[in-house]
Amino acid sequence: MKRILALGISILLAPLLSFGNSMEDNYDVFIPIAKYIRQGDADKLAAWFNDTLEISIKNKSNTCSKHQAKQIVKSFFESYKPRDFEINHTAGRGAKKYAIGDLDAGGEKFEVTIYVNLKKSKNYLIDLLQINKKDY
Repeated sequence: MKRILALGISILLAPLLSFGNSMEDNYDVFIPIAKYIRQGDADKLAAWFNDTLEISIKNKSNTCSKHQAKQIVKSFFESYKPRDFEINHTAGRGAKKYAIGDLDAGGEKFEVTIYVNLKKSKNYLIDLLQINKKDY
């Protein structure tokens, strides 16, 4: 009787468990990331950085540690205080996603590109962050 009850419960729960996985796949990781860019909060943004990542600001690229990247972004936000940031394109496949957005900071316009990757810890982390001045 216990086996039949356990089997019945597992059959009933199976669709709910698979639904939960599809919700995770549709989670918009860029909502909090965009919020921290908009706020100019390098500390909270750095929580999303991978242990090493590529960072490119104003066409100067570095592969650096999470701590170094945080300092670079913090320095950028001190020089160019963000006024607004809007993501206007997202795409991806499987564990890899990217977003492109427009940043209004320090009276200048920048294009921001963010690549994230789903890690073994089941968290998305930023592998690449580019902030380049827009050419009009």
